[in-house]
Amino acid sequence: MVERTLAIIKPDAVSHHLVGAIIQRYEQAGLVPVAVKMVRLTKAQAEGFYYVHKQRPFFDSLCSFMSSGPIVVLALESENAIQRYRDLMGATDPAKAAAGTIRKAYGTHIEHNAVHGSDSAESAQFELAYFFSALESPQR
Repeated sequence: MVERTLAIIKPDAVSHHLVGAIIQRYEQAGLVPVAVKMVRLTKAQAEGFYYVHKQRPFFDSLCSFMSSGPIVVLALESENAIQRYRDLMGATDPAKAAAGTIRKAYGTHIEHNAVHGSDSAESAQFELAYFFSALESPQR
């Protein structure tokens, strides 16, 4: 089934000039960018995006990090895009991520792990709408 997922290239990867390398990995894995933009979140916007983690101990530091610099957000499309991208990202903790994954290659810490991706169809729907209007991410 063709589906879309949200991908975020986080501030650590943007500041290390890894945007092109990471997008190339998406494309090599068959994940097609159908919408792309660079944004800088305020802390309040990061809190709105990560609201599902509000009660978690890492919420404040995550939102501070995600608002610390520009990010690149993408809508990726392919067959089984959500699972394919999750597999390509690797484990949240780069130290535990499998070889060949983006987080293993570019992540340095459990929070500074280079990329974010939707974990389900429901979260993909919310996350894509958080960053992209219908005009920015047109349907086929």
